[in-house]
Amino acid sequence: MKVRTRSSAILGTICLVGSLALGPASADEPAAPKQAAVALTEVATAQNPIAGAAGPDDTVWIAERAGTVRVLTGQGLGQPVLDISSETTTDGERGLLGVAFDNDFTHFYISYTNLEGTSTIDEFAVQDGALQPDTRRTVLTQTQPYENHNGGDIKFGPDGYLYIALGDGGAGGDPHGNGQKLDTLLGKILRIDPAGAEPYAIPSDNPFVGDPNAKDEIWSYGLRNPWRFSFDSGTGDLLIGDVGQSDWEEIDWSPASSEGGENYGWASMEGTHPFRGGTEPANHVPPVFEYDRNGLGCSVTGGYVYRGDAIPDLQGQYVYSDYCDGTLRTLKIENGSVTGQGDLAVNGGEVISFVQGGDGELYVLGLGGSISRIDAA
Repeated sequence: MKVRTRSSAILGTICLVGSLALGPASADEPAAPKQAAVALTEVATAQNPIAGAAGPDDTVWIAERAGTVRVLTGQGLGQPVLDISSETTTDGERGLLGVAFDNDFTHFYISYTNLEGTSTIDEFAVQDGALQPDTRRTVLTQTQPYENHNGGDIKFGPDGYLYIALGDGGAGGDPHGNGQKLDTLLGKILRIDPAGAEPYAIPSDNPFVGDPNAKDEIWSYGLRNPWRFSFDSGTGDLLIGDVGQSDWEEIDWSPASSEGGENYGWASMEGTHPFRGGTEPANHVPPVFEYDRNGLGCSVTGGYVYRGDAIPDLQGQYVYSDYCDGTLRTLKIENGSVTGQGDLAVNGGEVISFVQGGDGELYVLGLGGSISRIDAA
């Protein structure tokens, strides 16, 4: 989100103008990968669907921004299985922002901002595919100085740890310098073990463990608003869609072998470009891909590397979009470099999120209400 921001994007409270000139940082444009013929099949509608997760028994769980969670099955979207609408608000970029299951589907996690605007991660035990409300506990909280750039995405990595995305705290231009500070959780991807202690344990191999000047929870930093991130279910690589300020949208990549500690540059850098006279940090990890706003794009929506079986020509390609443009596009990434770009020639509307089902198939969430599956045309 950005200051004309993803808050504007998510909520439409500020007019977003931008562009999607999809070229890489260099002048040498990679060749397009083999074009997959796809179609979007609407499988349900919801009230501002904003996030989702693969659930037990081949279900897909969908979060609605106002605070409800509903289960998508072959019969459609069911009644809410969770309702925290009295505990959150849709002011600014707030609300229910992320959901995740642990890797064995025994616990369900929600990421939301409470009525005071504090980012909150709560846990529920799951038994026989159902939430156990009386087991609810708060795992982590982080106060937010402003109502935008809250981040809020959560995912379990292949290592079994919970990764949490938090934006830089909001306003514009990171006025508190949180992106480059290591004594705050803001502007970071965190990595914790919620099963290891109360309220959580710190993995001993987190990159800043033992550094008295850094938060032990930090996995990577220098992020503006990492609205949506994912792990490649085939390789374990991490991909982050980090929403830009005013000129550049970026996608960051790190290999499964990473030991963490990556500095993605914000707010010294916006993509590969110095921001407002900033100096590139010596340890800056540039994005694997960026695009400017000379067209229709304004707010990158990170997606997933496709690992399903229904669309063979899409295998191994990273599918992403932009909230303002809505076109589904692809990147072929090999050894940390983009080797191909593609356009799937379908539009998901106000694309706010992607969801990966347990079978590897992908769903597209449009904030206006549509829940669509990417199918072979």
